[in-house]
Amino acid sequence: MTSSAVSRSRRRRLRGTAALVTAAVFAVSAPAVADGQSAALGGESRPARARPTVVLVHGAFADSSSWNGVVARLQKDGYRVAAAANPLRGLPTDSAYVAAVLRSIQGPVVLVGHSYGGAVISQAATGNPQVKALVYVSALIPDKGEVLSSLSAKFPGSALDPALRRVPFKNADGTTGTDLYVAQEAFHAVFAADLPRTTTSVMAATQRPIAAAALADRATSAAWRTIPSWAAVATRDKALPPALERFEARRAGSHTIEIDSSHVGMISHPDAITDLIRAAARAKSPATPSPATPSLAGTGSRALRLIGAAGGLFLAGAVLLAAGRTRPASRRCGPRR
Repeated sequence: MTSSAVSRSRRRRLRGTAALVTAAVFAVSAPAVADGQSAALGGESRPARARPTVVLVHGAFADSSSWNGVVARLQKDGYRVAAAANPLRGLPTDSAYVAAVLRSIQGPVVLVGHSYGGAVISQAATGNPQVKALVYVSALIPDKGEVLSSLSAKFPGSALDPALRRVPFKNADGTTGTDLYVAQEAFHAVFAADLPRTTTSVMAATQRPIAAAALADRATSAAWRTIPSWAAVATRDKALPPALERFEARRAGSHTIEIDSSHVGMISHPDAITDLIRAAARAKSPATPSPATPSLAGTGSRALRLIGAAGGLFLAGAVLLAAGRTRPASRRCGPRR
């Protein structure tokens, strides 16, 4: 075989080897790259984060129907919603009841409280790892050890106490108690001045009383110290002073909005309250990366490492090919001419 024939044969073999190496590298790396892209774009390689259930807790002089506008909006968005029937008998009883409701729900929970319901959720959520966020709407947000009546009187501006009507009742064990109602003629001005009177007259007639003893109860825990919170301050509230609501939200470190609303912002401004709940539901825990955004140490970096390996092997194939072209004449086979 002539020297030129040997040289051509060697170059063909080297080209074939380089081509095979390159093809093998891309056959292995291409699926890995695609897999990394799928994870980065929120593909099926990682499970989607579970959407939380929203649990709504009403306050005094109201019932679960006060959340109707918010419930409809959240359900339209695909959220599962439960509006708990707050017994309004006292902080220990009511928080224990709501805590039992929470234990019946699987998965993460966003817990929302209005008015007195804010005190209830602050105690009911304590020690429950399912509760990922607290949302307070014109609410009482007591710290551990605070008495509710003292907290509500911390700032001036409430017109509630003069409007209250006291109705005694007898318990089954013979003891007596007192229920508190808002006088129907004062209900519109004190509780819901930004709603039509035709609406507030029905609300006044169907209101649920709170036991007076509840306002003397002392909070035994404050879940907002360990759970992220959001708060809505109603700037035209006559039941709880807006200054109190601002103070509480600032103390709790809550993400806060202010709305031009009466005490019942979830009825008069359901869009704003629903948006606040959505923000709490969508918030990511700082300790938990989003499944749709893999870290560099995860799926995306795996693809990058394989791409790097592919580049190295491709370079090796190129070197082999170049070596065939530049092999010294003294190393070639066959006789010289």
